[in-house]
Amino acid sequence: MVVVGAGLGGLAAAARLAAEGHSVTVLEQSDRVGGKLGWYSRDGHSFDTGPSLLTLPQVYRDLFTATGGPLEDAVDLVRLDPAVAYRFADGTALAVPGSAAAIPQALDDALGGGAGAGAQWTALMDRAAAMWRISEDPFLRRPLQGAATLARLARSPADVATIAPWQTLRGLGGQRLRDPRLRMLLDRYATYSGSDPRRAPAVLATVPYAEQSFGSWYVRGGLHRLGLAVAERAAAHGAALRTGCRVRRILLEGGRAAGVQLDDGERVTADVVVSGADATALYADLLPEDRRTRAARRDLARATPSLSGMVLLLALRGRTPDLAHHTVLFPADYDAEFDAVFGTGRCRGVPQPVADPTVYVSAPDDPALRPDDDSESWFVLVNAPRHDPAHGVDWDEPGLADRYADQVLDVLARRGLDVRDRLRWRVVRTPADLARDTGSVGGSIYGTSSNGTRAAFLRPANASPVPGLFLVGGSAHPGGGLPLVALSAQIVAELVGPA
Repeated sequence: MVVVGAGLGGLAAAARLAAEGHSVTVLEQSDRVGGKLGWYSRDGHSFDTGPSLLTLPQVYRDLFTATGGPLEDAVDLVRLDPAVAYRFADGTALAVPGSAAAIPQALDDALGGGAGAGAQWTALMDRAAAMWRISEDPFLRRPLQGAATLARLARSPADVATIAPWQTLRGLGGQRLRDPRLRMLLDRYATYSGSDPRRAPAVLATVPYAEQSFGSWYVRGGLHRLGLAVAERAAAHGAALRTGCRVRRILLEGGRAAGVQLDDGERVTADVVVSGADATALYADLLPEDRRTRAARRDLARATPSLSGMVLLLALRGRTPDLAHHTVLFPADYDAEFDAVFGTGRCRGVPQPVADPTVYVSAPDDPALRPDDDSESWFVLVNAPRHDPAHGVDWDEPGLADRYADQVLDVLARRGLDVRDRLRWRVVRTPADLARDTGSVGGSIYGTSSNGTRAAFLRPANASPVPGLFLVGGSAHPGGGLPLVALSAQIVAELVGPA
């Protein structure tokens, strides 16, 4: 069996399948494992370059239990409190507690108890809890079966009314939340799937529900250690991990997957191929034209690619008083950001870097990430359009990355976090860099977005139309983010079955 890609989805699939007795070889194009769960170190400053937050840790507890031992024996999990600190354009500051029970009071204290912000959010989360109960098993833990998946839901009118597949996340917020800052808070969760809240389905309200109900977690020493721990678990069961191996194409024999061919011409034969590559790249570049894959190619062509991100890694002198692990600085006009990223509304047909973006800062208070106690290592992220020189933004345009990085630092300063005079050095990573480093088309973080009524339910299926070929990872069902890629690996392992 061959697994293409040592991202977290591929590694989790390799660990589960190796534990079930399969002979597994993992082929990774880069020189390290982890995929988007990257790591950068220099002069004692270290950074997670991808996800910096773990939700639904039970998914990983299940993975580690199934492959030999408790998660907590492999990594040091720390529950964050506060989970995140928000700053709004009007100066409002909101620290969201790590305990769900404390959130309503925190909302009332920050936004004004007389407006009933806490009660409104609680009522919304009650609705989201009902959505979660309906959708978790059939949509997150089972194979996707296209329209049949939605048809199963339609058998219960009450469930349909709860999920409200016709309603957007923005529509749900407008219906349930009177305070515009609360609506902005809800809108942000569309970006967890690389989507626009004005087009993403209301069921994405389950994202804040899960985050607040099951906690926000950090892995001491950096989230990249989670990827290393899963790789170690796979290797312990005999999986061979080969880095520096770029797969050129999937081999087909007798109408089914029969292995892969590498860039250097080497052929690695296998009776099963599990692809952790970006689904668009898989169907467009790694597979030959085949009538069986025509529908998958068509659906991917019709889907809206997910947003990407512009990242600054900042090595700073000194410490920032009262800085939370995660800080989000909102703009005055959130819609302008989505228009720019997706090329809609005021930017119709012309995606562009966001002039006044939401800025996300991850600054773990972790000695492993800094050279001394008078230093900080910040991961700064802003939403950005993907790399698309032909029809959008060419992130390789000379000077663009540095000009935009300067602009992001200016935005930080205007919003009360001016670190320009504390900067030792910075590293800028654009969507073009993400595309090159991970193979994601255009640097789309989640493959396709959830923009559209049915998009969240109809991602590329884990079982491809080609027998013996399976898809795992954030661009396949059930979606992106650390918990969902682990669930995709569980689904694939169940589809393949034991050796």
